[in-house]
Amino acid sequence: MLAIPPRVTDRAFARLREIGAVQPLRVAVEGGGCSGFQYEIKLDDAAEDDLVLEKDGARVLIDPVSLPFLANAEIDFSDELIGAKFVVRNPNATASCGCGTSFSM
Repeated sequence: MLAIPPRVTDRAFARLREIGAVQPLRVAVEGGGCSGFQYEIKLDDAAEDDLVLEKDGARVLIDPVSLPFLANAEIDFSDELIGAKFVVRNPNATASCGCGTSFSM
């Protein structure tokens, strides 16, 4: 059975267009962090085997290693009093820490 790819919200795509991002946003999962895994979110060039999620010229990249960890996740942009950032809401995470970038499965 194939995993459901992550979904990018309209708000996240709009923010990428708003900042005039020439490079796509890469969302990756790496080992580390206080809960075992951590998200790396950065502007980056596309690789040949990336999943590319695109809307109105804004693009988000997911590498094939990170894809299973992000199955059915939502990539969003949060603009709150304490700061603005891209966030991942991941239904696969069984625990996370207060930083919001570290999780376990």
